[in-house]
Amino acid sequence: MKYVYEFIGTFFLVFTVGMTVINTGNVAMLAPLAIGAVLAALVYSGGHVSGAHYNPAVSLSAFIRGSLSFLDMSIYWVAQLIAGALAAYLTIYFKGDLPQNPLQLDPAKALIAEFLFTFALCYVVLNTATAIATKGNSYYGLAIGFVVLAGAYAVGTISGAAFNPAVALGISILNLSTWENFWIFLSANLVGGAVAALIFKLAHPHE
Repeated sequence: MKYVYEFIGTFFLVFTVGMTVINTGNVAMLAPLAIGAVLAALVYSGGHVSGAHYNPAVSLSAFIRGSLSFLDMSIYWVAQLIAGALAAYLTIYFKGDLPQNPLQLDPAKALIAEFLFTFALCYVVLNTATAIATKGNSYYGLAIGFVVLAGAYAVGTISGAAFNPAVALGISILNLSTWENFWIFLSANLVGGAVAALIFKLAHPHE
């Protein structure tokens, strides 16, 4: 069931992104609130089953940290990416026309922004949801959701605030970002997740 939970969580995350950003006018300014809230809720819902990653970068972090096998990480990635794509296509069905003005990114700035907040997201996930010292806490879902909320407001206009290759796939399908930008998200997100895991391992050598 853990793969199903990863699919469900990623699906609703990407679906919420699409539905709150596309053709919502000024209300789109509130989209980060909805996205952060649904992520927090989904993390609480699925954390006990799959770890509630919903993000290939988080799964990579968990693998490097040692709490996820390579096989599980690979299947998580497949489930997450399929869910992101299906969520995007359902958004198209509901919304109709796609945006005709995708975000124009400065590659260097977008790379840095995506790296920083993906690092922050994975750093928070590992330290609040996997560390022995914080085991059993009741705040990990809010902590994770708030990182995405803050990141969306902080660098949304710079990078699109994906912090997640599955979200990046979704926003590319939705033409919120062009396909030529996909490499920026993929590389920055995975490197950010890997660096967060390496720092966690240095800080927690006995885990």
